[in-house]
Amino acid sequence: MENVALIESFSEFKDDKLIDRVTLMAILEDVFRSALKKKFGDDDNFDIIVNPDKGDLEIWRNRIVVADGEVEEPNQEISLSEARKIEPDFEVGEDVSEEVKLVDLGRRAILALRQNLISKIHEHDNTIIYKQFKDLVGEIYTAEVHHIRHRAVILLDDEGNEIVLPKDRQIPSDFFRKGDNVRGVIDTVELKGAKPTIIMSRSSPVFLEKLFEQEIPEVFDGLITIKNVVRIPGEKAKVAVDSYDDRIDPVGACVGMKGSRIHGIVRELGNENIDVINYTNNLQLYITRALSPARVTSIKIDEETKRAEVILKPEEVSKAIGRGGHNIRLAGQLTGYEIDVFREGAEEDVELREFSDEIEGWIIDEFSKAGLDTAKSILEQDIADLVKRTDLEEETISDVIRILKEEFEE
Repeated sequence: MENVALIESFSEFKDDKLIDRVTLMAILEDVFRSALKKKFGDDDNFDIIVNPDKGDLEIWRNRIVVADGEVEEPNQEISLSEARKIEPDFEVGEDVSEEVKLVDLGRRAILALRQNLISKIHEHDNTIIYKQFKDLVGEIYTAEVHHIRHRAVILLDDEGNEIVLPKDRQIPSDFFRKGDNVRGVIDTVELKGAKPTIIMSRSSPVFLEKLFEQEIPEVFDGLITIKNVVRIPGEKAKVAVDSYDDRIDPVGACVGMKGSRIHGIVRELGNENIDVINYTNNLQLYITRALSPARVTSIKIDEETKRAEVILKPEEVSKAIGRGGHNIRLAGQLTGYEIDVFREGAEEDVELREFSDEIEGWIIDEFSKAGLDTAKSILEQDIADLVKRTDLEEETISDVIRILKEEFEE
């Protein structure tokens, strides 16, 4: 039988790709119908019988018998004399079913048909993989380092699926070797062409939230709720937690005795400093907790502009701002309020934006990111410390200090 070489691979596809029988039958019929359309122009009058388990295939063409010389549609009609070559007792108007052999399609068509079949199988596999990982978005996943590139690490899971961990979604301190097992969350899944692109992230706040679910039973069981997570990957994170059970201390349960429960999470994140705070609907108290470990003297909130003016003792200001401005930046992200820090007894201080005619806006913005919004907040710092806290050059900072001293102190 001419079709054995083609058909014998059906069972292989079914076993290797774990395709169910109904889906395989549909793919095979679709492929053969495409080939018939190319050969005969139409496939409506063809019956295709496929048995992928045994490797059997039959194609039957159905035509109507017409008088000799009256055939107008060769694919739909057959002359009486041709019909009687099949069976001598056919009459005009009767239906004729004739088996079409694969060899009748031509060698080139058979090769194209096989290629089309392989392509359809791969397309089906990719669709299955896409749906599988689309359902896993936001969930923790583990895969092994297969290849390390300049801008990404390529991972393979147990089924051989390729997962990409881009450089910008790694923790800055991450260092991987081939064969390492890597944990992260499935961040995005896209179909680019026919192949799904699966992106993993270790820098996402969702990864930290899912680690809490994995490592802390009360979070997993729903006794403790994570209200919000913000983080600067590898540096610092803040997690607001709450519990509907007054008997449970959500912060204590998450941190554990001497930090025992949170230690594994900190290690996984490259020693990221994690502040766990009690969530509250009391906005003033929430902002106060968010600025921990600084002790706040008073807070003035403007709900329309979403800004909070926080007054602190001078020795608490650096704690509120944190190294590189991380603490105040995360506190703002956690609460949803822009937080402005003022020193107690510093009424004579001047907003940095008052100097916008002499200091460029992007420089003011860089200082603001570090929580340095006033003239005094900058003048009280060493230049070396300001260089560490901002992305500004020492020369630029020196120019700003000179302007502030001329305009503000005098």
